[in-house]
Amino acid sequence: MAKDKTLFVCDYCGQESLKWVGKCPSCGKWNSMKEIKVPSNSPSGRRTGTDALPTGSGEGASPLRNIVADSEPRIDMGDAELNRVLGGGLVPGSLVLLGGEPGIGKSTLILQTVLRLADKKVLYVSGEESARQIKLRADRLSETNASSPSDNLLILTETSLEHIYTQIEQTQPDLVVIDSIQTIQTETVESSPGSLSQIRECAASLLKYAKGGGVSIVLIGHITKEGTLAGPKVLEHIVDAVLQFEGDQHYMYRILRSIKNRFGSTSELGIYEMKHDGLRQVSNPSELLLTDDREGLSGIAIACAIEGARPFMIETQALVSTAAYGTAQRSTTGYESRRLNMLLAVLEKRVGFKLATKDVFLNIAGGLRVTDPALDLAVIAAVLSSNGDMPIDTDVCVTGEVGLSGEIRPVSRIEQRIAEAQKLGFQRILIPSHNMKGINPQQYKIEIVPVRRVAEAVRELFG
Repeated sequence: MAKDKTLFVCDYCGQESLKWVGKCPSCGKWNSMKEIKVPSNSPSGRRTGTDALPTGSGEGASPLRNIVADSEPRIDMGDAELNRVLGGGLVPGSLVLLGGEPGIGKSTLILQTVLRLADKKVLYVSGEESARQIKLRADRLSETNASSPSDNLLILTETSLEHIYTQIEQTQPDLVVIDSIQTIQTETVESSPGSLSQIRECAASLLKYAKGGGVSIVLIGHITKEGTLAGPKVLEHIVDAVLQFEGDQHYMYRILRSIKNRFGSTSELGIYEMKHDGLRQVSNPSELLLTDDREGLSGIAIACAIEGARPFMIETQALVSTAAYGTAQRSTTGYESRRLNMLLAVLEKRVGFKLATKDVFLNIAGGLRVTDPALDLAVIAAVLSSNGDMPIDTDVCVTGEVGLSGEIRPVSRIEQRIAEAQKLGFQRILIPSHNMKGINPQQYKIEIVPVRRVAEAVRELFG
């Protein structure tokens, strides 16, 4: 009897090696090579992850111009935010991976979505919860939506992949949900559930089944403490779409991002509000992220940022105070701390504000994590507003990236940002002067103020 072969796979990039090495030759990470077992019954000793991928039609190569590209049919999920992130809906026969931290709301999002699919037969496979637990959550979500659970929603508590296939053949569902992929195991691999070998082989087998049978499969996956999906990186290479559900458990907002999508754009994102009765879609996040009563409050600046492809207004809060213990503190929530240190250095070197002996605390309201560089100007405005205890007018918003020389660099999609600020009733918006090219200020009701340097922005905001 042939012995199982051993393979080492990098946890970060998916690089494979026949022997263990301390440093991954591809991504350079140390101690990232994990051992997996390759079953001996795989053809030619190759790993089953590759063998499980769908094979070709056998017709040979065809010129590109002779290939007919029909639009993919979509399954309407009954959720505008989820449909947007998926690129218009779920494609039949696709394999989608939804990842997120424990307790963030992954199972709630999927369960309340499949409850709306009254015309589709759904098989919900749970390896973590009992059928009674799922029933209690479904009743709570159904009472909120004033509807009863559909008879087309089938619940299965199972962890064996072979038994799941048997149930799929018997029920013939249109959609299969597996919660979670880390709890599923196959008999072809001799290791515990959740190991790299099991995750790899189960995902590859499910992909082959989805492509061959035209059944859409949604996998729910855990993430590691580093914030990446648990399992080898090849898991993300196998699936058709990778969705990341993120947010802070202490805040009500959740963001659904598309990290990978073979059937749509990765620049879309969906926003939800976590409530006691489930997740509510947020169609206009700008109105919810802004404080109504900002009159006379210093340290608050409104930025027009873009996350994904959606513009929305973000309230940037700053607090500057004298260092109580001699060493100045720099603390940020929802914003990169190194970016804040750079902006403070620009303020001291280029504008002349001495903040080296003062504590600076920065917070992005609503618990959001923002990476848009156009937030730089709002951060500087909020810091200076708190430092001088000078409130910024509530009808003014800013957008712009700040360079090391104190210049305000242009940002992308400036028309969308201006239109969003105008829609929410702002009277003035400060934008980089380089973004004025190709813009007709007469077509907007909002006053557009171009600024070239940080010093010019300070004069416009504080006089």
